[in-house]
Amino acid sequence: MRAVLIVNPNATSTTPAGRDLLAHALKSRLDLTVVHTDYRGHAIEISQAASRDGIDLVIAHGGDGTVHGVVNGLLGAPGSPPPAHLPAVAVVPGGSANVFARSLGIAADPIAATNQLIELINHPAGRTAWRRIGLIDCGERWSVLNAGMGVDGEVVAAVEAEREKGHAVTPLRYIRAAVPAVLATTRRAPTLTLQLGDDQPVEGVHFVFVSNCAPWTYADERCVWTNPDTTFESGMGVFATTSMKVLPTLRLVRQMLSKRPKLRAKQLIRDDDVLALRVDAGDTPIATQIDGEYLGLRTTMTFRAVPDALDVVAPPVEKVR
Repeated sequence: MRAVLIVNPNATSTTPAGRDLLAHALKSRLDLTVVHTDYRGHAIEISQAASRDGIDLVIAHGGDGTVHGVVNGLLGAPGSPPPAHLPAVAVVPGGSANVFARSLGIAADPIAATNQLIELINHPAGRTAWRRIGLIDCGERWSVLNAGMGVDGEVVAAVEAEREKGHAVTPLRYIRAAVPAVLATTRRAPTLTLQLGDDQPVEGVHFVFVSNCAPWTYADERCVWTNPDTTFESGMGVFATTSMKVLPTLRLVRQMLSKRPKLRAKQLIRDDDVLALRVDAGDTPIATQIDGEYLGLRTTMTFRAVPDALDVVAPPVEKVR
């Protein structure tokens, strides 16, 4: 089996020794080429070349941003002709949150994750034993995990600005960015209008989160929930609010951080299985992020659930839950 290992050497928890050990272990099982990313967007270019070359498997060793680049490189822009050849994707976590790997039941430790990967590659059933997941067509890009318009986009923009200054990305840095962003949102009038499928439009929305799995993210070991029943095999999760009053918002945040989330609030709009969503920001462009990468200001976005889009080397669903 021909494979390409894409390593992000700048990811939070990757180390030279760990990368060498990973490559050595995989080379005993695969016809492996190792490539390091050198700049933003490089994972997209490497994946595009792997698809053209007929590679069977692309392995991402990095964080969720590396996975996002790999998937978008393999599939091309949404709406473009499908690739003639689509490799499967695997991940060995090397970032800070590693939401994709954890949601698939991949071990957090890179050595344990490598052993999992080798076991799945050697499965007697071959590729049919792997998992096929859905993705979110965001118009401009594919989302593997989530997207956000409003406060979430502002937080990601602030964290990216800190990253550009050379500061490490940590859960604490996200919290420091989130607090002023949430406070600023409470002082602004809601501008978003949501159109969920064929339902009546919902006006007066402050922000919207769209997700492809659960939990939404992690704060160290604590899960952050928005749509607990959303999975890679279901439609999208949608989570939005029509009010940012302080006390109701704090109660909702407490529910999001609960071990057994029961997300209920008068101001909450939530659906765990949505096929299509259109968001209109009117005359006020709003901060937007996809898979933890800042997209910029957008006035309109359309999201569409696309089932069975990609093969991933991961344990079966019943072993994850």
